[in-house]
Amino acid sequence: MITAHDIHKAFASRPILRGVNLAVPRGEVTAIIGPNAAGKTTFNKMVLGLVRPDAGDLRMNGQRIDGSAAYRAQIGYMPQAARFPENLRAADIIALLTDLRGGAPERDDELIDTLSLAPVLQTPMRVLSGGTRQRINAALAFLFRPELLILDEPTAALDPVSSSTLKDKIRSARAQGTTFLITSHVLSELEELADRVIFLLDGGIRFAGRPNDLMQEAGETSLERAAARLMRDAGRTAS
Repeated sequence: MITAHDIHKAFASRPILRGVNLAVPRGEVTAIIGPNAAGKTTFNKMVLGLVRPDAGDLRMNGQRIDGSAAYRAQIGYMPQAARFPENLRAADIIALLTDLRGGAPERDDELIDTLSLAPVLQTPMRVLSGGTRQRINAALAFLFRPELLILDEPTAALDPVSSSTLKDKIRSARAQGTTFLITSHVLSELEELADRVIFLLDGGIRFAGRPNDLMQEAGETSLERAAARLMRDAGRTAS
């Protein structure tokens, strides 16, 4: 699905990614974890075509990622904090996105129903709470049945019921062949969802494999403790 070979990226001469090689398999949930500034968001933006690597090869379905509309139409994106035009309603945003996609593509309205969004679709975004905006953010990501979904801190600001509903939707979409790339600091939820984990540290990949294998390597019983152990071990090695 997504392949990255020897990816390098720096901002203002500060290295962010250093020789990253990874694969995001089709039909699985791949979680990218790591400390702040590890390069997780930068990699996501590369897949979206919003950031270009300084060196290396990044491909989706064998085609080089270059920001063209053809492959981006197959991607759904849920940013950590979506910025919507304050004067628009959710219904307006849905209509605008439908128009940009060239008409009325097949839609997935399930989250509009299960997240109880129908009553707020006609309400201006400026008066909606952060949690309601995040529920709309989730519904928009799934709306056009994308082949790949990139979710950045997807349960941030969601109440427990909405968070559980979204996780159920991720599971059902994966069962239908959708591919997921998820970043989150809530490692307990990734332990529930992820088929694979990529652990970024200091701009490189410290681990890539199954969550249980990471826990076994670290000698811990949870993904959160395993990640913390590897980060502490790396800090001791660096010092």
